Amino acid sequence: MHSSFGSGAFSWASVKQNTVALSTAEAEYVSASEATAQTIWLRFVLDDFGEMQSEATPLFCDNMSAISMAKNPIFHQRTRHINRRYHFIREALQEGVINMQFCISEEQLADIFTKALPKDRFKYLRSKLGVKPVSSLGEAVEN
Repeated sequence: MHSSFGSGAFSWASVKQNTVALSTAEAEYVSASEATAQTIWLRFVLDDFGEMQSEATPLFCDNMSAISMAKNPIFHQRTRHINRRYHFIREALQEGVINMQFCISEEQLADIFTKALPKDRFKYLRSKLGVKPVSSLGEAVEN
């Protein structure tokens, strides 16, 4: 019996690399689905206040594989083990509720809420959100 282990066609390193890449994409896909659920809920709340949003809500993701899984049903075979409840993201995309867009990791604003960051990165993302440090507010804030 001939094995292709060790040849350029197959190696355990490539299996591990592909598994890690797919696992990361799957985690991002599930996170994007959760964000989509929150987006839909917030759109309902805004509608209750008479502020209907007609255009798709942008949903930024820094993982191209996760975006491909959401936008391309051909990935179904690779994602069939993911709980079905997460696949509604595809419907939200097709219906124009969300618009999934690629965002480079360095510009991913959600990191400020989900990761421990170095001080400089925290300050950068804080400024991108428009949040000012208390020290810059002067006497406008009482101690």
